[in-house]
Amino acid sequence: MSALEIRQVRKDFGATRVLKDVSLSIDSGEFLILVGPSGCGKSTLMNAIAGLEPVTAGEILIAGEDVTWRTPAERDIAMVFQSYALYPSMTVRQNIAFGLEMRKVPKAEREAAVERVADLLQISPLLDRKPSQLSGGQRQRVAMGRALAREPKIYLFDEPLSNLDAKLRVEMRTEIKKLHQRLGTTIVYVTHDQIEAMTLADRIAVMRDGHILQLGTPEEVYNDPVDMFVAGFMGSPSMNFIQATLEGDAGAYRLAIETPESPRLVLPWPAARETPAMADAVGGRAVLGLRPEHFSEEDLRLGDRAEGTLLAAKVTVAEPTGADILLRLPLGDGEVTARVGPKASIAAGEWIELRVDMSRAVLFSPDSERRLA
Repeated sequence: MSALEIRQVRKDFGATRVLKDVSLSIDSGEFLILVGPSGCGKSTLMNAIAGLEPVTAGEILIAGEDVTWRTPAERDIAMVFQSYALYPSMTVRQNIAFGLEMRKVPKAEREAAVERVADLLQISPLLDRKPSQLSGGQRQRVAMGRALAREPKIYLFDEPLSNLDAKLRVEMRTEIKKLHQRLGTTIVYVTHDQIEAMTLADRIAVMRDGHILQLGTPEEVYNDPVDMFVAGFMGSPSMNFIQATLEGDAGAYRLAIETPESPRLVLPWPAARETPAMADAVGGRAVLGLRPEHFSEEDLRLGDRAEGTLLAAKVTVAEPTGADILLRLPLGDGEVTARVGPKASIAAGEWIELRVDMSRAVLFSPDSERRLA
Protein backbone atom coordinates (compact mmCIF):
# COMPACT_ATOMS: atom_id res chain seq x y z
CA MET A 1 0.00 0.00 0.00
CA SER A 2 1.25 3.49 -0.85
CA ALA A 3 1.99 5.81 2.06
CA LEU A 4 0.57 8.71 0.07
CA GLU A 5 -1.54 8.79 -3.07
CA ILE A 6 -2.61 11.94 -4.89
CA ARG A 7 -5.29 11.50 -7.54
CA GLN A 8 -6.09 14.18 -10.12
CA VAL A 9 -5.74 17.03 -7.64
CA ARG A 10 -6.68 20.51 -8.81
CA LYS A 11 -6.43 23.76 -6.90
CA ASP A 12 -7.93 27.05 -8.07
CA PHE A 13 -7.43 30.45 -6.53
CA GLY A 14 -10.27 32.38 -8.12
CA ALA A 15 -9.82 32.13 -11.88
CA THR A 16 -6.20 30.97 -11.54
CA ARG A 17 -5.54 27.24 -11.63
CA VAL A 18 -2.38 26.54 -9.60
CA LEU A 19 -2.49 22.71 -9.56
CA LYS A 20 -3.61 21.02 -12.77
CA ASP A 21 -4.75 17.41 -12.27
CA VAL A 22 -1.68 16.31 -10.32
CA SER A 23 -1.35 12.57 -9.66
CA LEU A 24 1.39 10.99 -7.57
CA SER A 25 2.02 7.83 -5.54
CA ILE A 26 4.64 7.61 -2.78
CA ASP A 27 5.76 4.33 -1.23
CA SER A 28 6.24 3.79 2.50
CA GLY A 29 9.73 4.86 3.57
CA GLU A 30 10.34 6.84 0.38
CA PHE A 31 12.01 10.25 0.28
CA LEU A 32 10.23 12.24 -2.45
CA ILE A 33 11.25 15.78 -3.34
CA LEU A 34 9.04 18.28 -5.14
CA VAL A 35 11.28 20.66 -7.03
CA GLY A 36 10.69 23.52 -9.41
CA PRO A 37 10.94 27.30 -9.80
CA SER A 38 8.99 29.76 -7.67
CA GLY A 39 5.29 29.72 -8.53
CA CYS A 40 5.25 26.21 -10.00
CA GLY A 41 2.76 24.92 -7.41
CA LYS A 42 5.02 22.77 -5.22
CA SER A 43 4.21 24.56 -1.94
CA THR A 44 0.51 24.60 -2.80
CA LEU A 45 0.64 20.84 -3.35
CA MET A 46 2.43 20.43 -0.01
CA ASN A 47 -0.22 22.51 1.75
CA ALA A 48 -2.95 20.41 0.10
CA ILE A 49 -1.30 17.22 1.41
CA ALA A 50 -1.09 18.76 4.88
CA GLY A 51 -4.72 19.91 4.81
CA LEU A 52 -3.77 23.59 5.06
CA GLU A 53 -5.34 24.29 1.64
CA PRO A 54 -8.60 22.61 0.55
CA VAL A 55 -8.39 21.17 -2.94
CA THR A 56 -10.79 22.18 -5.71
CA ALA A 57 -11.02 18.62 -7.05
CA GLY A 58 -9.32 15.27 -6.68
CA GLU A 59 -8.44 12.93 -3.83
CA ILE A 60 -5.64 12.58 -1.28
CA LEU A 61 -5.10 9.22 0.42
CA ILE A 62 -2.74 8.53 3.31
CA ALA A 63 -2.08 4.84 4.07
CA GLY A 64 -5.09 3.95 1.93
CA GLU A 65 -7.53 6.26 3.76
CA ASP A 66 -9.21 9.16 1.99
CA VAL A 67 -8.17 12.29 3.92
CA THR A 68 -9.15 14.84 1.25
CA TRP A 69 -11.53 16.70 3.54
CA ARG A 70 -9.94 15.94 6.89
CA THR A 71 -8.31 18.63 9.03
CA PRO A 72 -4.50 18.69 9.43
CA ALA A 73 -4.83 17.22 12.93
CA GLU A 74 -6.77 14.24 11.54
CA ARG A 75 -4.19 13.33 8.86
CA ASP A 76 -1.39 11.97 11.09
CA ILE A 77 1.30 14.08 9.44
CA ALA A 78 4.07 16.28 10.85
CA MET A 79 5.38 19.37 9.09
CA VAL A 80 8.69 21.24 9.28
CA PHE A 81 8.44 24.81 8.01
CA GLN A 82 10.94 27.19 6.45
CA SER A 83 10.42 29.66 9.32
CA TYR A 84 10.96 27.08 12.15
CA ALA A 85 7.62 28.18 13.78
CA LEU A 86 8.90 27.74 17.33
CA TYR A 87 7.13 29.23 20.36
CA PRO A 88 9.51 31.95 21.64
CA SER A 89 8.27 31.81 25.25
CA MET A 90 8.84 28.05 25.54
CA THR A 91 12.08 26.18 26.09
CA VAL A 92 13.37 23.70 23.55
CA ARG A 93 12.03 20.89 25.72
CA GLN A 94 8.58 22.47 25.83
CA ASN A 95 8.56 23.17 22.08
CA ILE A 96 9.33 19.53 21.27
CA ALA A 97 6.78 18.20 23.75
CA PHE A 98 3.99 20.65 22.89
CA GLY A 99 2.38 18.62 20.11
CA LEU A 100 2.40 15.48 22.25
CA GLU A 101 0.87 17.38 25.16
CA MET A 102 -1.97 18.63 22.91
CA ARG A 103 -2.66 15.00 22.01
CA LYS A 104 -2.90 14.04 25.70
CA VAL A 105 0.19 11.81 25.59
CA PRO A 106 1.13 10.81 29.17
CA LYS A 107 3.94 12.84 30.73
CA ALA A 108 6.36 9.90 31.00
CA GLU A 109 5.96 9.13 27.28
CA ARG A 110 6.40 12.81 26.39
CA GLU A 111 9.62 13.05 28.35
CA ALA A 112 10.95 9.84 26.80
CA ALA A 113 10.14 11.13 23.31
CA VAL A 114 11.90 14.45 23.99
CA GLU A 115 15.02 12.68 25.23
CA ARG A 116 14.97 10.34 22.24
CA VAL A 117 14.82 13.04 19.57
CA ALA A 118 17.21 15.33 21.46
CA ASP A 119 19.78 12.55 21.48
CA LEU A 120 19.07 11.74 17.83
CA LEU A 121 19.56 15.37 16.76
CA GLN A 122 22.37 16.09 19.24
CA ILE A 123 20.50 18.93 20.95
CA SER A 124 20.34 17.51 24.48
CA PRO A 125 22.46 20.39 25.95
CA LEU A 126 19.95 22.88 24.49
CA LEU A 127 16.75 21.53 26.05
CA ASP A 128 16.41 24.28 28.67
CA ARG A 129 17.20 27.18 26.34
CA LYS A 130 14.72 29.49 24.59
CA PRO A 131 14.68 29.77 20.77
CA SER A 132 16.19 33.27 20.98
CA GLN A 133 19.33 31.70 22.47
CA LEU A 134 19.83 29.34 19.53
CA SER A 135 21.53 29.66 16.15
CA GLY A 136 19.60 29.14 12.91
CA GLY A 137 20.86 25.57 12.56
CA GLN A 138 19.94 24.76 16.17
CA ARG A 139 16.43 26.18 15.69
CA GLN A 140 15.94 24.03 12.62
CA ARG A 141 17.04 20.96 14.58
CA VAL A 142 14.45 21.80 17.24
CA ALA A 143 11.75 22.17 14.57
CA MET A 144 12.74 18.77 13.20
CA GLY A 145 12.76 17.33 16.72
CA ARG A 146 9.20 18.53 17.31
CA ALA A 147 8.11 16.67 14.16
CA LEU A 148 10.12 13.52 14.91
CA ALA A 149 8.73 13.25 18.45
CA ARG A 150 5.31 12.41 17.05
CA GLU A 151 6.18 9.47 14.77
CA PRO A 152 3.40 10.22 12.24
CA LYS A 153 2.72 8.39 8.97
CA ILE A 154 4.32 11.11 6.80
CA TYR A 155 6.76 13.96 7.38
CA LEU A 156 6.38 17.10 5.26
CA PHE A 157 9.38 19.44 4.87
CA ASP A 158 8.61 22.83 3.27
CA GLU A 159 11.95 24.39 2.20
CA PRO A 160 13.40 23.81 5.69
CA LEU A 161 16.96 24.89 4.83
CA SER A 162 16.37 28.03 2.77
CA ASN A 163 16.98 30.41 5.71
CA LEU A 164 20.39 28.92 6.52
CA ASP A 165 23.77 30.02 5.21
CA ALA A 166 25.50 27.89 2.55
CA LYS A 167 27.81 25.94 4.89
CA LEU A 168 25.07 25.19 7.40
CA ARG A 169 22.70 24.19 4.62
CA VAL A 170 25.16 21.51 3.48
CA GLU A 171 25.59 20.25 7.07
CA MET A 172 21.84 20.09 7.70
CA ARG A 173 21.30 18.37 4.36
CA THR A 174 23.65 15.62 5.52
CA GLU A 175 21.83 15.35 8.85
CA ILE A 176 18.45 14.95 7.12
CA LYS A 177 19.91 12.25 4.87
CA LYS A 178 21.30 10.38 7.89
CA LEU A 179 17.96 10.66 9.70
CA HIS A 180 16.06 9.19 6.79
CA GLN A 181 18.53 6.33 6.42
CA ARG A 182 18.34 5.60 10.14
CA LEU A 183 14.58 5.90 10.64
CA GLY A 184 13.21 4.83 7.24
CA THR A 185 10.43 7.41 7.46
CA THR A 186 8.22 8.59 4.59
CA ILE A 187 9.18 12.16 3.65
CA VAL A 188 7.78 14.65 1.15
CA TYR A 189 10.19 17.56 0.81
CA VAL A 190 9.71 20.83 -1.09
CA THR A 191 12.67 22.83 -2.39
CA HIS A 192 13.67 25.08 -5.28
CA ASP A 193 17.30 23.99 -4.81
CA GLN A 194 18.09 21.23 -7.31
CA ILE A 195 21.31 20.33 -5.41
CA GLU A 196 19.17 19.42 -2.38
CA ALA A 197 16.90 17.41 -4.65
CA MET A 198 19.76 15.47 -6.25
CA THR A 199 21.51 14.65 -2.96
CA LEU A 200 18.51 13.79 -0.76
CA ALA A 201 15.78 12.22 -2.88
CA ASP A 202 14.88 8.64 -3.67
CA ARG A 203 12.68 10.16 -6.38
CA ILE A 204 12.24 13.68 -7.70
CA ALA A 205 9.06 15.26 -9.07
CA VAL A 206 9.98 18.22 -11.28
CA MET A 207 7.10 20.71 -11.40
CA ARG A 208 6.26 23.59 -13.71
CA ASP A 209 3.06 25.63 -14.04
CA GLY A 210 1.03 23.29 -11.86
CA HIS A 211 2.09 20.10 -13.66
CA ILE A 212 4.55 17.34 -12.80
CA LEU A 213 6.79 17.21 -15.88
CA GLN A 214 8.91 14.26 -14.79
CA LEU A 215 8.97 11.83 -11.87
CA GLY A 216 12.02 9.62 -11.43
CA THR A 217 15.22 8.92 -9.57
CA PRO A 218 17.85 11.67 -9.41
CA GLU A 219 19.86 9.80 -12.05
CA GLU A 220 16.84 9.58 -14.38
CA VAL A 221 15.89 13.25 -14.25
CA TYR A 222 19.54 14.28 -14.64
CA ASN A 223 20.66 11.90 -17.38
CA ASP A 224 17.34 11.30 -19.18
CA PRO A 225 15.29 14.53 -18.97
CA VAL A 226 11.97 14.47 -20.79
CA ASP A 227 12.26 18.03 -22.07
CA MET A 228 14.45 21.11 -22.17
CA PHE A 229 12.98 22.59 -18.99
CA VAL A 230 13.89 19.57 -16.87
CA ALA A 231 17.30 19.33 -18.56
CA GLY A 232 18.04 22.99 -17.89
CA PHE A 233 16.64 23.05 -14.35
CA MET A 234 18.51 20.02 -13.02
CA GLY A 235 22.26 20.38 -12.76
CA SER A 236 24.68 23.15 -11.81
CA PRO A 237 25.93 24.55 -14.14
CA SER A 238 22.91 23.67 -16.23
CA MET A 239 22.90 21.72 -19.46
CA ASN A 240 24.22 23.45 -22.58
CA PHE A 241 21.67 23.83 -25.41
CA ILE A 242 23.24 24.10 -28.86
CA GLN A 243 21.32 24.88 -32.05
CA ALA A 244 22.14 22.34 -34.78
CA THR A 245 20.89 20.81 -38.01
CA LEU A 246 20.06 17.08 -38.01
CA GLU A 247 21.47 15.35 -41.11
CA GLY A 248 21.78 11.81 -42.46
CA ASP A 249 19.57 8.79 -41.98
CA ALA A 250 19.22 5.71 -39.76
CA GLY A 251 22.61 4.37 -38.74
CA ALA A 252 24.42 7.54 -39.78
CA TYR A 253 22.76 10.56 -38.18
CA ARG A 254 24.93 13.61 -37.48
CA LEU A 255 24.49 17.11 -36.08
CA ALA A 256 25.96 20.05 -37.96
CA ILE A 257 26.78 23.12 -35.88
CA GLU A 258 27.93 26.44 -37.27
CA THR A 259 30.92 27.74 -35.28
CA PRO A 260 32.54 31.19 -35.15
CA GLU A 261 36.07 29.85 -35.80
CA SER A 262 35.36 27.42 -38.64
CA PRO A 263 32.57 26.82 -41.17
CA ARG A 264 30.91 24.08 -39.11
CA LEU A 265 31.40 21.29 -36.62
CA VAL A 266 29.89 17.87 -37.39
CA LEU A 267 29.10 15.59 -34.46
CA PRO A 268 28.09 11.98 -35.27
CA TRP A 269 25.07 10.68 -33.34
CA PRO A 270 25.61 7.22 -31.72
CA ALA A 271 23.67 4.53 -33.61
CA ALA A 272 22.79 2.82 -30.32
CA ARG A 273 20.87 5.92 -29.21
CA GLU A 274 18.78 6.50 -32.32
CA THR A 275 15.01 6.84 -31.97
CA PRO A 276 12.16 6.69 -34.54
CA ALA A 277 11.41 10.38 -33.90
CA MET A 278 14.74 11.36 -35.43
CA ALA A 279 13.72 10.21 -38.91
CA ASP A 280 10.96 12.86 -39.09
CA ALA A 281 13.34 15.60 -37.94
CA VAL A 282 16.07 15.08 -40.59
CA GLY A 283 16.91 18.23 -42.48
CA GLY A 284 15.46 20.47 -39.81
CA ARG A 285 16.70 22.22 -36.72
CA ALA A 286 17.35 20.35 -33.49
CA VAL A 287 18.72 21.31 -30.08
CA LEU A 288 21.70 19.33 -28.84
CA GLY A 289 21.96 19.00 -25.06
CA LEU A 290 25.41 18.53 -23.53
CA ARG A 291 26.27 18.82 -19.86
CA PRO A 292 29.52 20.55 -18.86
CA GLU A 293 31.09 17.20 -17.91
CA HIS A 294 30.42 15.85 -21.42
CA PHE A 295 33.51 17.76 -22.55
CA SER A 296 36.97 16.34 -21.70
CA GLU A 297 40.28 18.11 -22.17
CA GLU A 298 42.24 16.17 -24.75
CA ASP A 299 45.71 16.12 -23.25
CA LEU A 300 45.27 16.29 -19.48
CA ARG A 301 42.41 14.07 -18.42
CA LEU A 302 42.11 11.21 -20.92
CA GLY A 303 45.16 11.58 -23.17
CA ASP A 304 45.32 9.00 -25.94
CA ARG A 305 42.27 7.21 -24.51
CA ALA A 306 39.98 10.13 -25.25
CA GLU A 307 36.88 9.28 -27.25
CA GLY A 308 34.50 11.52 -29.11
CA THR A 309 34.70 14.30 -31.63
CA LEU A 310 37.51 16.82 -31.23
CA LEU A 311 36.53 20.43 -30.70
CA ALA A 312 39.01 23.32 -30.75
CA ALA A 313 37.82 26.62 -29.28
CA LYS A 314 39.12 29.82 -27.72
CA VAL A 315 38.30 30.21 -24.00
CA THR A 316 36.35 33.38 -23.22
CA VAL A 317 36.16 32.90 -19.42
CA ALA A 318 37.91 30.48 -17.03
CA GLU A 319 36.35 30.01 -13.57
CA PRO A 320 38.41 27.90 -11.12
CA THR A 321 36.19 26.31 -8.45
CA GLY A 322 38.88 24.32 -6.63
CA ALA A 323 37.64 20.85 -7.55
CA ASP A 324 37.56 21.72 -11.26
CA ILE A 325 37.58 24.60 -13.75
CA LEU A 326 34.55 25.87 -15.66
CA LEU A 327 35.35 27.17 -19.13
CA ARG A 328 33.11 29.33 -21.29
CA LEU A 329 33.60 28.62 -24.99
CA PRO A 330 31.93 29.87 -28.19
CA LEU A 331 29.94 27.13 -29.92
CA GLY A 332 27.12 27.44 -32.40
CA ASP A 333 25.26 30.73 -32.02
CA GLY A 334 26.24 31.18 -28.37
CA GLU A 335 28.55 29.94 -25.64
CA VAL A 336 28.77 26.67 -23.74
CA THR A 337 30.19 25.73 -20.34
CA ALA A 338 32.75 22.91 -20.14
CA ARG A 339 33.95 21.37 -16.88
CA VAL A 340 37.62 20.33 -16.92
CA GLY A 341 40.09 19.06 -14.33
CA PRO A 342 41.81 21.39 -11.85
CA LYS A 343 45.23 20.76 -13.42
CA ALA A 344 44.23 22.31 -16.72
CA SER A 345 46.25 25.51 -16.87
CA ILE A 346 43.93 27.49 -19.13
CA ALA A 347 43.33 31.23 -19.21
CA ALA A 348 40.89 33.42 -21.12
CA GLY A 349 42.00 33.99 -24.69
CA GLU A 350 43.83 30.66 -24.99
CA TRP A 351 42.84 27.80 -27.27
CA ILE A 352 41.91 24.39 -25.93
CA GLU A 353 41.10 21.06 -27.56
CA LEU A 354 38.19 19.16 -26.06
CA ARG A 355 36.55 15.84 -26.80
CA VAL A 356 32.75 15.91 -27.02
CA ASP A 357 31.21 12.76 -25.52
CA MET A 358 28.14 12.16 -27.69
CA SER A 359 27.31 8.88 -25.96
CA ARG A 360 25.63 10.89 -23.17
CA ALA A 361 24.18 13.70 -25.30
CA VAL A 362 20.44 14.31 -25.61
CA LEU A 363 18.44 15.78 -28.48
CA PHE A 364 15.37 18.02 -28.33
CA SER A 365 12.83 19.49 -30.71
CA PRO A 366 13.29 23.28 -30.90
CA ASP A 367 9.53 23.75 -31.33
CA SER A 368 7.98 21.53 -28.65
CA GLU A 369 11.15 21.40 -26.49
CA ARG A 370 10.36 17.71 -25.97
CA ARG A 371 13.00 14.98 -26.15
CA LEU A 372 13.78 13.51 -29.58
CA ALA A 373 16.55 11.13 -28.50
